[in-house]
Amino acid sequence: MGLLSGLGNLGLGGLDKMDLYEDPKKEEQKAKPQAAQAAAPEVKESDFLLAKTYTCPVCNKEFKALSLKANKAKLKGTDRDLRPTYEGIEPLKYDVVMCPRCGCAAVTRYWSMITETQRKLIKAGIAGNFVSKDYTDDTYSYDEALERYQMALANAMVKQAKASEKAYICLRAGWTLRGKYENMDPSDPKYDEESERVKTMERDFLESALEGFVAARTTETPPICGMDELTLDYLIAALSVEFGKYEQAAKLVGSLLTNRNINARMKDKALELKEEILKAKSGS
Repeated sequence: MGLLSGLGNLGLGGLDKMDLYEDPKKEEQKAKPQAAQAAAPEVKESDFLLAKTYTCPVCNKEFKALSLKANKAKLKGTDRDLRPTYEGIEPLKYDVVMCPRCGCAAVTRYWSMITETQRKLIKAGIAGNFVSKDYTDDTYSYDEALERYQMALANAMVKQAKASEKAYICLRAGWTLRGKYENMDPSDPKYDEESERVKTMERDFLESALEGFVAARTTETPPICGMDELTLDYLIAALSVEFGKYEQAAKLVGSLLTNRNINARMKDKALELKEEILKAKSGS
């Protein structure tokens, strides 16, 4: 009689043949074929997204825009200039909210921050000329994302936004273009020409971001675009190195390294910048 033989009355008679203490090795061998058969489902970019409803502050129409699900994307790391990279998704493509009816657009951080004067400026300078556009796919392409950033920048310029907001848009647009470049197909016949165009656009946006953040540092009070003073100074230093402004970068890095409030991660990044600055100055 097995330990479970009485369960036949409950319809579980087949269980009486199970081993009470299964040999782990035997169990492992049994599990392997099952694991091989059950392939992990493919993760698609659309799995990270949801269609979120917004109300336009200019035309008061409701619309939907693709947005990243909270806590869905896994951070892989950050580039020298703090651009974050994630597994399976480019969240930067989904950071602009844009009304498809009147063209009002802004990065998510600034979407609800609009004054009555700015609303009137956008209505006159953007909405009056905008050709309605719907984004119907379940993801945004890099080109669509860039178009949305350009609309956000146009809105920021028309509504006379602060330098920091315009710099922030340029920064994220530049980062998005870097993502496009990294995902281009080298076997494409137009790769050389297109990749050069994309890299040039990235540099143009990042150089404009640098200019704006330098201006914001002297005219605005931290936090700026969600960054404290140390983070902003590091970002400006990193962008300065990118564009060969080594004296500007050196001053900021020196200030960072002598600041008692700097955290270990930021200090390590500042030290790496210092090494790069020294190499550039020595010509090595």
